[in-house]
Amino acid sequence: MGRFRKVTVSTDVHGHTAGWAPTELAPPAPAETDPTAAAFFDIDNTMMQGASIYWFARGLAARDYFTAGDLARFAWQQLRFRLLAYEHAGDMSHAKETALAFVEGWRVEDVERLTEEIFDELMAPRIWAGTRALAQTHLDAGQRVWLVSAAPVEIGRVIAARLGLTGAIGTVAEVIDGAYTGRLVGDLMHGPAKADAVTQLAEVEGLDLSCCVAYSDSANDLPMLSAVGRAVAVNPDSVLLREARLRGWMVRDFRTGRKAARIAVPSTAAAGLLAGAVTAGLALRRRRLAR
Repeated sequence: MGRFRKVTVSTDVHGHTAGWAPTELAPPAPAETDPTAAAFFDIDNTMMQGASIYWFARGLAARDYFTAGDLARFAWQQLRFRLLAYEHAGDMSHAKETALAFVEGWRVEDVERLTEEIFDELMAPRIWAGTRALAQTHLDAGQRVWLVSAAPVEIGRVIAARLGLTGAIGTVAEVIDGAYTGRLVGDLMHGPAKADAVTQLAEVEGLDLSCCVAYSDSANDLPMLSAVGRAVAVNPDSVLLREARLRGWMVRDFRTGRKAARIAVPSTAAAGLLAGAVTAGLALRRRRLAR
């Protein structure tokens, strides 16, 4: 994959900022394509078991960027927020302020290189085969397939490239001279922001949202699921499962038995992901200072 930043940033009339990045090599187009339709997949617990940022942090820990204790605190923060059925505005405000502190000073090319390595080692075995198959049906029908995640858009793009998808929508980090500043451009790609980003992308790409499909495990993504013509609940949390049944949405659950019971809690909230990322970031900075 090319080592340079290709992120499109768009701001709508309401001041909402979205960022998306296509993969370097678009998937081969079938004989017949559908230029007005696309599919949008959440990543964490929808396309992949667990949170992409957690696996990224775990891969960094294996490379001695921080300690096992830091990783344990990271995991605990995620679990704590996963078990909350709601988010307070203050939590999200704090998360926004500190969202990408863990990449401050890092080169974009280094983050992409590490993401590629860590995807192959830790993320690929945790891709839900059933969800990947759903994505492939859209590709085979000549439709574009985008990942949508609160993770930095560059991480989402690497995952999309590894899966042969069109690209990724994600949180945009400010970059100056090829390095992250630790500040956000716009909002966290979470909740209503996902719906706004999908709508903006549809306008740019000439998509008809009524012909599009969205997939997610979390009630936090109800705005995105409601913005398209067809919604599918994948490995849903209890709130989304109830809503899907009320609205007549398709439900696909690729978990089985005890695993399903263990994982079927409110899906990873952006605040939880990013609180964990901050923990990892503090550890990274401590280790840098110690060197």
